[in-house]
Amino acid sequence: MIYEFYGEECPHCLQMKPLIERLKTEDGVEVESYEVWHDENNANKLHQYDKSFCGGVPFYYNSETTKWICGETSYEELKKLAGK
Repeated sequence: MIYEFYGEECPHCLQMKPLIERLKTEDGVEVESYEVWHDENNANKLHQYDKSFCGGVPFYYNSETTKWICGETSYEELKKLAGK
């Protein structure tokens, strides 16, 4: 499972949105998305997984491997994170 943490108005997060959708539809990756700028519970969840790795959004975390990606990245890197 990939956790995606994003901010609603974050330009980097908006750039990543089509890649996340592609990962879900083309590769069948399960992605749980959490908006953190307007939801305190989701912001707390981000801090739980981020552990000061990134300190912002977008942040992607693989719950099985505990690997993570900070910021914008390529589709290929997202696939690697997902183990595809």
